[in-house]
Amino acid sequence: MTAEAPPAPALSYGRLIPVTVHFDDLDALGLLHNARYPLLVERAWTELWQEKGVRFDGDWSAAGDACNAVRELRIGYEAPVTRAGAYAVHLWLERLGRTGLTYGFRLCSVDGAVTYARGSRVLVRLDATTLRPAPWSEAFRDGARELLRPDA
Repeated sequence: MTAEAPPAPALSYGRLIPVTVHFDDLDALGLLHNARYPLLVERAWTELWQEKGVRFDGDWSAAGDACNAVRELRIGYEAPVTRAGAYAVHLWLERLGRTGLTYGFRLCSVDGAVTYARGSRVLVRLDATTLRPAPWSEAFRDGARELLRPDA
């Protein structure tokens, strides 16, 4: 008999993506290493967009909206993660511009009730040839609108 995953909690905006903290993610004090927080967020963000068909398969010319770069990352640590196990990343969009976007995130408990860290990240869509800003596709924009925070 297989156990079913518990239903994701209702959020008023964004998505809650499950992530796992492994023993080797912890530092010598038994705390989640500060560099692992953004890594967990990146993995959740990648999973979310892969579900929507946006992925990088090794060819930057064919990457489309997956050809983007981080312009800014801000993170604040609110409570220590002190053990390996199941957690979640709450993701949402703060701003969706023509060539860039800002998304917010929280590393939190599986049910979203406890916040361990929160922050934001600015991405810029790039043209694969020139590496200059390029507009997001309409398909991407349609998927992204579902993630916009209502008061954003």
